[in-house]
Formats: sequence, structure tokens, C-alpha cells
Amino acid sequence: MLLAIDVGNTNVSFGVIEGGKLLHHMRCECARQRTADEYTILVRQMMQLYDIEHEKITGSVIASVVPTLTDTMAQVVRRGFKREPLVVGPGIKTGMPILYEDPREVGADRIVNAVAGFEWAKGPVIVVDFGTATTFDCVSKKGEYLGGVIVPGVQISADALFARAARLHRVELAVPPRAIGRNTTQSMQSGIVFGYAAMVDGLIARLKKELGEGVRVIATGGLASLICSEAALVETVDHDLTLTGLWLIHERNAA
Repeated sequence: MLLAIDVGNTNVSFGVIEGGKLLHHMRCECARQRTADEYTILVRQMMQLYDIEHEKITGSVIASVVPTLTDTMAQVVRRGFKREPLVVGPGIKTGMPILYEDPREVGADRIVNAVAGFEWAKGPVIVVDFGTATTFDCVSKKGEYLGGVIVPGVQISADALFARAARLHRVELAVPPRAIGRNTTQSMQSGIVFGYAAMVDGLIARLKKELGEGVRVIATGGLASLICSEAALVETVDHDLTLTGLWLIHERNAA
């Protein structure tokens, strides 16, 4: 079994994969101050919760956008599972040419998502990831990573509104009954959800014009289901897309 670790700015996801099938998806808060020992105990306890025998982990792959935690997670794998992890970064075989001006600037999660998205689409694809930031990653019909778009995430945008406007209180991020809000809560929900969905559709439309015909669109990330329920141009949501991409990259480097 493979232990795939996706270190994001908000959460850390752990996936247990066997034969290309995701058996378990576990998640915890991304706490930069935790030590490798603490994370090791946490991961082992989560696996115990799902009756996963840690001795059956035969390999591991890590993608991290938090540099201070990259080595920490590598230590977790070494100490807790006695394995040497594959860390996604320069020199790793992805099977995807990176056409970014400086490939080192591209977050590991974006490359992993692009690999999984292209495998799903079998052609040109746009991958939208609703994380701390919302990213749009574009892959050509030849399977080349072209680049994309980075915008403030849904929660970050909402938090900025609540913090800067003295008379606006926090609201649940949910789809309101109508676009025209009849009270302050509904008005903010309309602006956040419908406004963000309109932005997503607008950017996808622009990217499709540049990419050409036959482009497919897939989304992932914590708030993907909420926003994409109102975004017309997103075909499907796959919350496990990044973990799938990690498995694909591990297979390409297995030799």
C-alpha cells in the first residue's frame, strides 16, 4: 500500500492507496509548529481508527507547498513507516513537460493536479483547485503544463470582508435561496457564492479561448462542491484528484 501525503497551507491530506484505488482519505490541520514525532503519532492514530496496519505501507509520496513541513513529513515516513519517501520536486519524473518560465516556481500540488487532470481528460484540461488560494492550471492537448491563474481563495476573500467591514458579521458559506438577498446574511452569501462562481466561469471561458477546442474542466478542493454547484463550466468535482496524481507520479518513478 502507498501512503500519499498532500501538504497544503490549510490542511494535510493522507491517502492510503492500493492498486490505484484510494482506500482511505484522512485529513488534519496544517500546523507548522508540530514536530515530526507529533505528526507521526497523529498519522498512526488515524490509521488505527480505520484499521490500517502501518506495516503494510510499502511506499510513500509527498507533495508540499509548505517548505518548513516538507522535511518534517519525510521524517514522519522514515520514522513511522521505515520507508524513504518520494518528494515531488525538481528531478522527479512526472511525464509532463513544464512550460512555465521558471518551473521551480510552480507549486508541487499544481503539477500533481495537472498530471491527474490530464489522465482524466485524455486531452487539454483546466484543473480548478479550491484551496487556500484558488488555482486554475492549464494542460495542452500534448500533455504540456502551460501555466494558469492564481486568485485569493473563497475563505480568504470572505475573511477579508468580515474583518474589514465593522457591521458585517460572519456567515455560513452556503448557497442562498436567490441572488437578491432579502437580509444581510443572504446578501453576503449571494456575493460570496454566486460572485465567486461567476468569477470561476469567467476565467474558465477566457482560458478556453486561449487553449482552443475540446478543453475539459475538472475541480477539486474543500469548497469545490459548493462553488461548482453554481458554476456552469465545471464538468465534475473530484475531491481525491491530488492524491490520484500523487499515485500516478509515484508509479512513474517506481523503477
